[in-house]
Amino acid sequence: MTEQTEPKPRPLATAPEETGGHNLLAGRVAVVTAAAGTGIGSATARRMLSEGADVVVSDWHERRLKETADALSAQFPDRRVAAVVCDVSSTEAVDELITGAVAALGRIDIVVNNAGLGGETPVVDMTDEQWDKVIDITLNGTFRCTRAALRYFRDVEHGGVIVNNASVLGWRAQHSQAHYAAAKAGVMALTRCSAIEAAEYGVRINAVAPSIAAHAFLAKVTSPELLDHLSNQEAYGRAAEPWEVAATIAMLASDYTTYLTGEVVSVSSQRA
Repeated sequence: MTEQTEPKPRPLATAPEETGGHNLLAGRVAVVTAAAGTGIGSATARRMLSEGADVVVSDWHERRLKETADALSAQFPDRRVAAVVCDVSSTEAVDELITGAVAALGRIDIVVNNAGLGGETPVVDMTDEQWDKVIDITLNGTFRCTRAALRYFRDVEHGGVIVNNASVLGWRAQHSQAHYAAAKAGVMALTRCSAIEAAEYGVRINAVAPSIAAHAFLAKVTSPELLDHLSNQEAYGRAAEPWEVAATIAMLASDYTTYLTGEVVSVSSQRA
């Protein structure tokens, strides 16, 4: 009879402490959409600040946005933080985000398109309204922000960087996620095609594709059972911390990736 032993814990099964900034984005101004709350957007804004950038945070929820901006200002008193309310489903609001960011901080160097909307609904039960809302926020919103940013970058001489938040579901199938997966696959295609066009303006466009990042909002819209299942599928047996995704976004925004454009970087162990 073989003696049973306790399974060894997986390396990195517990997230490491967040690494400090290295001044990768000193002197730059970043705009981050859907930055209120505790998710990837707010983590990205914080990472941009820790890397030396000034930041314009944006979200549709005015109170949460103000709370986020105040918290970031308190944490980074030597950096400039501005807040612009924006609903990415509105072309007018998106255009005003870009002009408002320039008015507040003088210029834009980086735009992070983080806004997106998910949900769990099988196709057979999905309404037109559910499909349209996810596509409009997640894909069309990214298009609107990319278009507005490119119009700005086209008319200035300093170039810029756009980083989109996609998802591994742009490559992989998951039950009840057809609308979200279709939108994120669209974000990937938009990233590739717009990057070719943006090259003539000195602009790089890339995307990250996280699998699962643990934050409070995700827990509200996803069942604990599904979160556990998805986390256990990962190589480290856990979800990513939002800062781990944000660190990759900061790398893509930095001069460490000056020859990288039109690419989607998977921040996960999930593959197609």
